[in-house]
Amino acid sequence: MVFLILDRAGVRAGDFQMLSPDKRAALVIGHPGHELRVFHWLERARPVVFVLTDGSGRSGHTRLPSTTRILDQTGASKGSFYGRLTDGQAYQAILNRDCDLFIELARELARFLVDETIGYVAGDAAEGYNPTHDVCRLVIGAAVKMANRCGVNEVANFDFSLTWPADRNVGNHDLRIELDDEAFARKMAAAHSYSGLESEVREAIDRNPERAFRVECLRPVSSEEMGFGQNDKPYYEEFGEKRVAAAKYSEVIRYREHVLPLAKALRQSATLEF
Repeated sequence: MVFLILDRAGVRAGDFQMLSPDKRAALVIGHPGHELRVFHWLERARPVVFVLTDGSGRSGHTRLPSTTRILDQTGASKGSFYGRLTDGQAYQAILNRDCDLFIELARELARFLVDETIGYVAGDAAEGYNPTHDVCRLVIGAAVKMANRCGVNEVANFDFSLTWPADRNVGNHDLRIELDDEAFARKMAAAHSYSGLESEVREAIDRNPERAFRVECLRPVSSEEMGFGQNDKPYYEEFGEKRVAAAKYSEVIRYREHVLPLAKALRQSATLEF
């Protein structure tokens, strides 16, 4: 098993060994099930896990029990918010530009990072695929900045892709984990047994080579930019337009109209006392 931890965003291999037992970690994800992307890291780091939504989607059935089983299996633990919102509530809060809700989540996370002397946070990347993923990234960014302003300890900030194979464009500065056969088998077993994501797991396995699941990559976050061009239309807008046309949704979540105001409010909140 190979671990590469190289210099980026103030993180130095000699001074900041991410996987050492004395460096506590947190995982912050928008939906239950995202932890499968970093399953072996979960086994190694045993982070405290925060989840914004319950993953119920339109079905109304929470996915949290499946995630809880994975946390129990890997030795990770639950954070103070763990499915705080339904998916519907999260989308409505984004549509309503409910800045206070997401700012309070960031403050709650920041207090935890400081009180528990967390060394680093990993979480969803902002890729323009799903607005909850992107807002989760904004919450993480604000919380880390709040925590670091206190000066108690320095919290490093990492993300991981939810839409691309982890072995795609791995940089020399990323935390890269190669899974051996046993770790890979455990990860695949966890994915296949995850209730509520059966079709997504099958599609991912059919679409990607095995290599895509044998690598896990945490990337230092050094910018607040979204993972798509600022003049581009994110995928979730295109998807939302189709759902509105099919009378499945009543309104489209848009980056400039809904997500960008939340980003600005969270950025401003990070400069204030919490």
